[in-house]
Parts: sequence; structure tokens; C-alpha cells
Amino acid sequence: MTAQPKTLPSTARRNEASRRAILVAAFELVQEVGYAKLSIEGIAARAGVGKQTIYRWWPSKGAVLFDAFLMLSEQPDGGEAALPDTGDLEADLKAVLRATVVELNDPRYDEPMRALNTEITHDPALAALYAERLDGPMRELKKQRLRSAQRAGQLAEDLDLDVAVDVLWGPLPNRWLQRSGPLTPEYAYSIVETALNGLRPRQ
Repeated sequence: MTAQPKTLPSTARRNEASRRAILVAAFELVQEVGYAKLSIEGIAARAGVGKQTIYRWWPSKGAVLFDAFLMLSEQPDGGEAALPDTGDLEADLKAVLRATVVELNDPRYDEPMRALNTEITHDPALAALYAERLDGPMRELKKQRLRSAQRAGQLAEDLDLDVAVDVLWGPLPNRWLQRSGPLTPEYAYSIVETALNGLRPRQ
């Protein structure tokens, strides 16, 4: 029997390996040198690819950094992201915001997240991409959890879910971005308690 040649990695597999190397390089470099000194050339050198490979997939370093965050948020098992729904709305919301506090206090994420926020403010195309691929889907997950609470009678039926999402999830990133106070679990819990005291159905 004639020996079959070994199967070479597919182009798609090579492309995925290069993509992940680029995203990891961007995330590591922005922590080391800051966003102002981050460059496509530096990312390419760290990732071991040509800079044209990066420009073929991303229009700017801000877009690369954004995709790096998306990669970090991917579920390990490839499943769909979801918020906890134990039936106890207050406990679930406190758990989610407590995890957000941990993330925002992680020094590995501070510089990259601040850089990304700045770029989104100044780059309309990146802002649209952020809304489409991250903020929009995450907002829908949050609204789904609140709809579940509505069905269980834990929230008013006529509650404006978009406003509720802003009330619950807006204070933490606002305090973090403006450095206006400490980010603690206690602060996260007070957000939930204050919001729910005004959002629960009237008796």
C-alpha cells in the first residue's frame, strides 16, 4: 500500500493561529508600553507575522485591541454566554457585579480597557463595531435576565429594561473610568439594593 502524505495544517488553521498570536501580542504589549506607544509594527514583531497580515484583518491598532478583548471574553467551552439565573434576582445581580469589580480592579486589564474606551470615544467606526459585537449582545443578555425576573413577578411588568440595564450596570464602569471612588463588592451590592428597591413591583 502506498504511504499517504501527512496532512498539512489547513490555511484556516494557520490563519486562526496567527490571529490569536496577534491578539495576545497586542494585549501583552499595551500593558508593557502603554497604548500611545503601541504600534502595528510592534504587534507584528511580537506575534511573528508581517504587519501586512495585521492590516489585512484590522484597520487600526484600536480594532486589534478590541478583538483581543473579544477573544478574552470567549467561553472556554465555546458555549453561549449567559447571566446566572438561580431564581434569586438580587443574588444573581450581586454575583455579576462582584465579578465586574474583580475584573475592573485587575491591573492586567486597566491600561488596555482605558485605551479601548478612549479609542471608542474618538473612532466612530470602532464605536459602531463595539456596539454591534460586544455592547449590544451583552445588553441583550442583561435584558433577558431581567425579563426572566419580570415573568417571575420580581420586577414590574412595565419596567423599561434599557433604563434598568443602565441603572444597574452603569455606575461601576463610570466610577472606574473617572476614578471617582473605590470599586468594592460593598459598592456593587449597594447598587443592586438601591436599584431593586425602586424597581420592584408596587405592593
